[in-house]
Amino acid sequence: MDNNNNIFNGFKNGLIVSCQAEGNSPFNSPEGVSLFAKAAEQGGARGIRSEGYEKTKSILRYVSIPVIGLSKSSFSDGTVRITGSYHEVESIISTGCQIIAIDGTFRLRENLSGPDFISSVVEKYHCMVMADIATYDEGIECQKAGASCLSTTLNGYTPETAGDKDNGPNYSLLESLASSISIPVFAEGRVNTPDAAARMTKAGAWAIIAGSAITRPTLITQWYINAINAALVHENN
Repeated sequence: MDNNNNIFNGFKNGLIVSCQAEGNSPFNSPEGVSLFAKAAEQGGARGIRSEGYEKTKSILRYVSIPVIGLSKSSFSDGTVRITGSYHEVESIISTGCQIIAIDGTFRLRENLSGPDFISSVVEKYHCMVMADIATYDEGIECQKAGASCLSTTLNGYTPETAGDKDNGPNYSLLESLASSISIPVFAEGRVNTPDAAARMTKAGAWAIIAGSAITRPTLITQWYINAINAALVHENN
C-alpha cells in the first residue's frame, strides 16, 4: 500500500504522457513510442501511458517513471475497449508496468460490466487498476469495485456519451467525480492545450493525461492546416 501511495503522490499535480501510435504512423513501433516516452520524461512527465505488450515492455526499458499499461481493442459496435479480457490483463501485467488501465464502462466484456470485471481482476491479480470511465455513475461504481484510480478517458467515446466528443474536455464530469470520491481522478480526453490542463487541475484533477497534442505529429499538423484553411475561407468570404 505504501508503494501505491508513493506512485500516486508522485503523479499529484503532474503530467502523464500517453505514448501511443497506430496505423501507418512512423512512430508505430516499440522503439518509436519509447523515444516519445523518453522525451516526455526529459520534459518532466511524471508517468507514461502505453498500449500493447511489446511497446509497454520497451518503454519500461527506456524510462524510470511509472508506466500505465493497457491493451486496446473494440466492442462489437466498433467503439474502443480498453483491456477487456483476462488474457489482455495477464499480458499487460507480465510487462511489469506499475498500473493497468481497464475499461470501466457499463458495457459487457467476459459477460461482466466494467466495474464487475475490475472487481474480478483486482481479486484475482492483486494489481493496481486505473478505471477508464465515460460517465459519473461508472466512476462511482468503479471505486466501489476496487479501482485504485479513475480516468475520464472514455467520455465521448461510448455510444452513451458520443455527443460529448465535440465539446472539448469534460470539465464538469471531472469536477463532479473529484468532489465525490476518495480515489485519484485523472483528467484524460481532449486535453489538447496547456490552458485546458491548467483548468482541469483547478477543477480537481489529480493529474493530467495528454497524448495527441504531444505524441501525434501527423494529427497536430492537420490541426494547423485545418486552421489555416478555415482562415482563408473566412477571408475570401
